[in-house]
Amino acid sequence: MAGEGFKALSDPTRRRILELLRERDMTAGELAEQFNMSKPSISHHLTTLKTAGLVTDERHGQNIIYSLNTTVMQDLIGWFMGFMDSDENDKQTDGQIDSQTDNQ
Repeated sequence: MAGEGFKALSDPTRRRILELLRERDMTAGELAEQFNMSKPSISHHLTTLKTAGLVTDERHGQNIIYSLNTTVMQDLIGWFMGFMDSDENDKQTDGQIDSQTDNQ
């Protein structure tokens, strides 16, 4: 899960799409208006974001409304923060080892 999410986040266009969806749900056409690229290109980016679980879509009549999936974003942040916590624990452990070595 994290691999697909980080791959999706690696592209600046997809990050901008997520920023726009954070503000409000939008159709593909509304999203495309925000970029200087073709609608098929936007569709490709949306498919990548959907595959990663970062975006959901729901049909409303003829329109498909895209929304930010905050649950997956929280999972990715939690996964990443696990490394931060681990790094902090490693620093504390290293400090304890260094102080024990100095005392000997």
